[in-house]
Amino acid sequence: MRTEAAVKLIFLYGPAACGKLTVARQLSALTNYPLFHNHLVLDAVTSVFSFGSEPFVRLRSFYWLAMFEEAARQDRPLIFTFAPERTVPDSFIEETRAVVERHGGAVVFVELQVSPEAQMRRVENADRKASKKIHSREVLGKFIAGGGADYRPIPTNLVIDTEVLAPEAAAQAIVEALALEPLSEPHVMYPDPA
Repeated sequence: MRTEAAVKLIFLYGPAACGKLTVARQLSALTNYPLFHNHLVLDAVTSVFSFGSEPFVRLRSFYWLAMFEEAARQDRPLIFTFAPERTVPDSFIEETRAVVERHGGAVVFVELQVSPEAQMRRVENADRKASKKIHSREVLGKFIAGGGADYRPIPTNLVIDTEVLAPEAAAQAIVEALALEPLSEPHVMYPDPA
């Protein structure tokens, strides 16, 4: 399953409460790849502009794509989590590929799946509320019924069922399927001054 170009962006995607961040953290621990999860930008942009507003949509895409491109330019592998939804421009997936491939990298799309029943059970986990994610069955139901989760199809290189595989096993399956080589040292957000 390894792509011909060096993999620089592991793009984990799936519906709310499918385990994206949990699996991504395990994958980061196994590979030492930095984790750039969806809510880092979402939280930053919504601190100033309302979700779905024109400035929100434009700035969110700008920050996502800028980070992907700079990581690829620096030959830095990256893990990203993404919840497909209708406010994301249709061009986002192709733009993501373009900025990574421009610097010799590749994007690998890993779809995480969960049944609607498990999704409804998981959505009320306490960690979701703490992370400012959708955290109630009522809000998730309204989001889905209103077409909020609608998005054009995303290419898929690998599918993981998060009801069958625990997060650690899911991350290990991704490492094996993609033949990911771990970095020698973990990413450090704030290195000690020399």
